[in-house]
Amino acid sequence: MKRLKFDYTMRIFYETAVSSCHYTIKCIPPVTDRQRLLNIRTELEPNDEKTVKSEDSFQNPYIYGTITVPHDIFTLHVKGEVETGLADCERVMDEAAVGKFRYPYGLAKAGPVLLEYVEKLKKDTELSVLLKEEASSYDKALCLMRRLYADYGYEKQVTDINTGAEEAFALGRGVCQDYSHILIALCRHFGIPARYVAGMMMGEGCSHAWIEVLSDGGWYGLDATNNAVADDTYIKLGVGRDANDCAINRGIVMGGGRQKQEVKVVVEAAV
Repeated sequence: MKRLKFDYTMRIFYETAVSSCHYTIKCIPPVTDRQRLLNIRTELEPNDEKTVKSEDSFQNPYIYGTITVPHDIFTLHVKGEVETGLADCERVMDEAAVGKFRYPYGLAKAGPVLLEYVEKLKKDTELSVLLKEEASSYDKALCLMRRLYADYGYEKQVTDINTGAEEAFALGRGVCQDYSHILIALCRHFGIPARYVAGMMMGEGCSHAWIEVLSDGGWYGLDATNNAVADDTYIKLGVGRDANDCAINRGIVMGGGRQKQEVKVVVEAAV
């Protein structure tokens, strides 16, 4: 168990002035079996005094509102403290809601290239034994993660936020979003419910992504990018069927032209 403090800053630079924007921001750590939000402070620039708090269908907390002050830079600054590692998993509270994480969806779908990889995995001795025996979904997913980590490479700027699992795997390299979408697609193919997680972790310097798999009534975190189990150094911000369901920033702007986004994240142990 750890007490972590985090500092998340996102800046969007617009080519021309934005006359107004409607924003939705999911950057508030939810309270779960594994983590507890101790305090949080959220600042927007330009300021919006009418920010509204709510939850989406995945129980991800978010804020939304409208800024009508013309601006060419939008800044989000969120800082706070979270107690992590309170449990090994998150208990399943609604069995009916699990169905949405069982089937291919959006960016987490397998195509011909990934399905060919699946056939290769079925011939792998360790995995084939696990699939035939009464192994837990967690053990199967852990094995899939280890194989993916060995067969896939990390490289920035070869994919983008719209790249799906099939395209990313065909490229042979990508970032945390790609690792997560691919592993989700693999898990679902083998009958393991899996969901995408957006969040932060110690030592990363930017936002991070991993997955959770359902096993024996609980959701367990696996980080394919680092070939690791998500432990008390991770802070969850949201979950979904794929990255689009828990995107940290979404909205509509009037004007602006081309835009550039910068994100800086610091997660460290609280004193």
